[in-house]
This record gives sequence, C-alpha cells and structure tokens, in this order.
Amino acid sequence: MELNRLIDEIAQEVMKELGQSGAFGGFGGFGGMAQSQTVPMGLSSAALAKMIDHTLLKPDATDGEIEKLCAEAREHQFCSVCVNPAKVKLASKLLANSGVKVCTVIGFPLGASTPLVKAIETRDAIANGATEVDMVINIGALKSGNYDLVARDIAAVVDAAAGAALTKVIIETCLLTETEKIKACLLAKNAGAHFVKTSTGFSKGGATVEDVALMRKTVGPDMGVKASGGVRDRQTAELMVKAGANRLGTSSGVAIIQGVSGTSGY
Repeated sequence: MELNRLIDEIAQEVMKELGQSGAFGGFGGFGGMAQSQTVPMGLSSAALAKMIDHTLLKPDATDGEIEKLCAEAREHQFCSVCVNPAKVKLASKLLANSGVKVCTVIGFPLGASTPLVKAIETRDAIANGATEVDMVINIGALKSGNYDLVARDIAAVVDAAAGAALTKVIIETCLLTETEKIKACLLAKNAGAHFVKTSTGFSKGGATVEDVALMRKTVGPDMGVKASGGVRDRQTAELMVKAGANRLGTSSGVAIIQGVSGTSGY
C-alpha cells in the first residue's frame, strides 16, 4: 500500500479509537523551536553541533562525568545536554548563561510508569532547570491497541511541561511494527508534543535511516524528529539528518563534529 494512504488510514483508525474526527493537527506553540530543516549532506561542524543533544544517561554517571559533559557542550555549543533527572540541577548550574539547554528523560527507559508519575517527573525536572524533556511512551499499551491510554500518557507530560519545556516523545522503534510506529507518531502529534524520537538507546536497537524517514513522512515538515541510539560518527549523523532528523541524541557528540568514530552505545 502506498505510504501516504497507509498513514491516512491509520490516522482515521486512531481517531476513531480516540472518539475524534477530522485531521491530525500541528503541535502546540513553543516559539517554533521544533521547526524541521532540509539540510544537505556536508553540514558544517557548527551547524551539526546545534542539532546534538550531548547525552550521558548511564546509571553510574558521576558528578565529574556530568561536569565534563557540560564543559564539552559549552565549548562546542551543542543544542543541549541530556542527563538523568537526578543530574538536572547540577547540569543547570554548570550551563547557566551558556546558551546550552538542559534536557532530561521521563519514564526512562521502559515507559511503564503511569501518566501521573510521568507528569510529576516532568514538573520536578522543570523546577530543577530542565527546558526539554524526552518521555518514553507506554509501549505495552500501544502494542495492546490501547490508544486512549497512550494519548493520555503523552498528554500528561505535554500538559505538565505547559510551555516551560519542549517535549519529545520516545516511541522505541525497535519494538514496534511499521503500523505501530505510525500510530505512535500520530498520537504524539495529536497530543501536542514537539518532537518524536526513535529510541532510548537502552533496548535492542537504535535509530535507523528508514525509521527516521518514516517518522518524518508521518508527522510532516513542522514537527521535530530526533534520531538517537547508535549515532556515533559523522557519516551516520549526516545520513539521519538527510532522512529527516533535526535533532540527534548521542554521547559521541565531540567525535561526530570532529569527524571520528565514537564508542558509546547511545
């Protein structure tokens, strides 16, 4: 089946399940911060740096490692650092007046907590200085066809962010079928999220060019797409951007802009 037709049919199915009618709209206002970009291969290092969420999410990350991460982000002017919620306050202090945002993760990495818990996590993260939040959807609910729960799950975080933080929705593509990926993207768009994101980096697979292209096709040109998981070198980063990503989650940010291969799994 032609992809546009498939997306339209799935959208109608999801709206019917949610008791809605009409077409899926754009995302809520956040100053156009998630605008997509058409960028050719051969990006400058500075342009690529502005797309990178410089990431350290391993459970044993020390304060010293967070300090190093933030120093690198400040030096290279990455878009943000992405750290676990317990490290947000430290990162916010280290990056004050730097122009680098602080991003954190919500319901990470399983997505199996309740909407209320995710909303509380979001409010706490914002109070500690986060201006971007990457939430993991309830993957089991999506695969069970419980779209109402998935919609409420995403909306809980979007509403909790309430204009104070940009919201990205991690759909964990490696665990989903093509149809489920489309459904997840449409639910995120309908809930008012600013980005859809491929992966946590903690499951059995990360970002692929094919998934990024599918996600971009599904959400259209005005919603963000973040590729994360396995983006470790300049060539892969540029391929993800060419496929439709306008944000990259990686702990190999420095290696990428320097044109060498990183070693991290995220």
